[in-house]
Amino acid sequence: MKIDKEPLNLILLNIGHSVHEADWNWKNIISPFLRIYLVVEGQAEMDISGHSYTLTPGHLYLIPPFTLHSDSNNTHFSLYYLHIYEEQIKHSTLFEQLIFPFEVPASAIDNLIIQRLLEINPCKGLPIYDPKSYDNNTTLYKTIAETTNVSFPVYTETCGIIMQLFSRFLAAAKSHEPSQDSRILGVLRYIREHIDKKVTITQLSSLCYLSEDHFIRLFRKEMGSTPIDYINQKKIEKAQLMLVINNLPVKDIACALSFDNVSYFNRLFKKTVGCTPSEYRGEYRQTTA
Repeated sequence: MKIDKEPLNLILLNIGHSVHEADWNWKNIISPFLRIYLVVEGQAEMDISGHSYTLTPGHLYLIPPFTLHSDSNNTHFSLYYLHIYEEQIKHSTLFEQLIFPFEVPASAIDNLIIQRLLEINPCKGLPIYDPKSYDNNTTLYKTIAETTNVSFPVYTETCGIIMQLFSRFLAAAKSHEPSQDSRILGVLRYIREHIDKKVTITQLSSLCYLSEDHFIRLFRKEMGSTPIDYINQKKIEKAQLMLVINNLPVKDIACALSFDNVSYFNRLFKKTVGCTPSEYRGEYRQTTA
């Protein structure tokens, strides 16, 4: 399995140990950061895209960013939680390249390094566990800013521990790219690295040294969609992140992604996500009382 071995830009937002008594119940969570859980006691249920999973002690769990899920439990439940933000970068992210397992066995070392991570980051626990209190734009900005102010030794050790935990899932990850054609793989990377630009069929077909018609047929065969549909999907995914992490007006986000027509951008966003950009952002504008 060939992947882009670019450095990960992971920022620890929150870490803590929480104990619940039938009160870990949250619906329709979708966050711009990834979650890693280590379950200590009890069990809980998680629904991801219509699939139900049971969280049990002695296992690590990974929920990628922008993954819609719901949590539920009706008994005693104890876990360590990590919220990790991947800083915006140009190159392909690992979540674009790989499909990660949801669950992997945890070792005694994992327990120890999570405790160490909590020890050197003592003030990153959540005061309120309701996702709506920390998933919002304002809180995310503040948390990222606070993280960048830690000492360099703490920052370095924190990054090292996060990478160790992340590697547990990497070992069992599978390729996300449905295509094995090197020409199409090169095109997919080009799209990701130029998602803020106008990407044309002419540009992409020239990368493959194919005629436009031949390229479109090859792309559809390998990817199951047209190049334009794929490009639009990736632009909307980028727009989702931008709506959460900054305060740019919707029209400026559309412009930043090279949409000339804001109305078209709004229609495409709603068709893809199920709501308008303003409605989507509104889900993250709630703050704690």
